Amino acid sequence: MSKVLIIEDEVAIAELEKDYLEMNDYEVRLTHDGEEGLKAACGEEFDLIVLDLMLPGMDGFEVCKRIREKSNVPIIIVSAKKEDIDKIKGLGLGADDYMTKPFSPSELVARVKAHIARYERLVGQATQSNDIVEIRGLKIDKTARRVTINGEEKAFTTKEFDLLTFLAEHPNHVYTKDELFRYIWDMESYGDIATVTVHIKKIREKVEADTSKPQYIETIWGVGYRFKV
Repeated sequence: MSKVLIIEDEVAIAELEKDYLEMNDYEVRLTHDGEEGLKAACGEEFDLIVLDLMLPGMDGFEVCKRIREKSNVPIIIVSAKKEDIDKIKGLGLGADDYMTKPFSPSELVARVKAHIARYERLVGQATQSNDIVEIRGLKIDKTARRVTINGEEKAFTTKEFDLLTFLAEHPNHVYTKDELFRYIWDMESYGDIATVTVHIKKIREKVEADTSKPQYIETIWGVGYRFKV
């Protein structure tokens, strides 16, 4: 269940917002002044914050600024202030949305849903682990399309990267040059298997300490190549 913090000094409005959000399966915490709201925002985990601007003590602008120094949680500012300058200031301080009072509670619920869903997608993308193949000092980051050997990054062309990755993902399997050409270039070789040989040579120059004694891509004479593990 997603958790929403409402920082609103008008108790009747805060309770109405709370009721509608709870009817839509949100857990809601209410606070009624800036300092109390900031303390809650910084001390607990919330999925979204609904923040009024006209608060006693610390106003909503300052609360928004302080929250943004510590968290990227979505913030929806709600205010009776209709001037564009207030909207610009609020959004400039890091708020994700600005709603002018009066508004329908159902519209608030819709915006809360949209912002939480968007934030969850962004967080999910940011925390998703890269797809990495790592063998004896050779690291192939498939997501970022980067190759490092013993911590040193090497520049690879598209086909060099694809060929190395394919072999590394199918270790100890011997592939003919024709097979590699079909898999990587997606076409029949038509006798152009020299392309594979050239690319293997370039890959070895980048990943092998001694190309005459390859530790990764082994030549199987008369057959093709194999990635050793």
